[in-house]
Amino acid sequence: MENLLSEIAHCIEFGKINLASNYPPDLKGKDGADELTLMALEAGFGPGEILESGLMKGMEKVGIKFRENKIFVPQVLMSAKAMSAAMLHLKPFFLSGEAKRKGTFIIGTVQGDLHDIGKNLVSMMVEGNGYEVIDLGTDVTAEQFIRASGQYPGSIVGLSALLTTTMANMESIVKELKEQVPGSRICIGGAPVTKDFCDRIQADFYSPDPQGLVEYLNEMAS
Repeated sequence: MENLLSEIAHCIEFGKINLASNYPPDLKGKDGADELTLMALEAGFGPGEILESGLMKGMEKVGIKFRENKIFVPQVLMSAKAMSAAMLHLKPFFLSGEAKRKGTFIIGTVQGDLHDIGKNLVSMMVEGNGYEVIDLGTDVTAEQFIRASGQYPGSIVGLSALLTTTMANMESIVKELKEQVPGSRICIGGAPVTKDFCDRIQADFYSPDPQGLVEYLNEMAS
């Protein structure tokens, strides 16, 4: 029975979505994260246990391999699709309150920037590690971040930017958010962003990869 959870983790790690999926080739014709998650629920595993010992274990391996350049964006996206298929069976339990999330993470690409691939990768990794993700999309203003922070007290905020020209907007959003929502914890990331920039604008955390952010969120949640 415990093998079910290990099999789910394996499917997440290698991007096996469901029985019909031909990817990865060595798992062709086998059940994927979709079917195995449903089997685990029917076998009596709790949604929290499936999330922690199945999805999170798989996504942690994905995050580490991505950080070490052992896999690349297409493989991460397949893992994210497998995770999403499994989460469809688990989300009703979290929405009803029967199972608990580790915390809430608000994310958006800052005003003036319409790029979302990096943001979406981060969202998938964070959700797969047990957090509720509130994705505000792209071109997000300070007012939108402030409003969302008020709706989800105690949440951590993530700002993403791909363009150097929008880093100034990131700086002003951090300033306004800190002023309007005292105690806000703000994480920043994106191709042009650095640790020095993070320190200069007084954001709370920077990571060059999603796994670093997950580790920070886990530290804050513990």
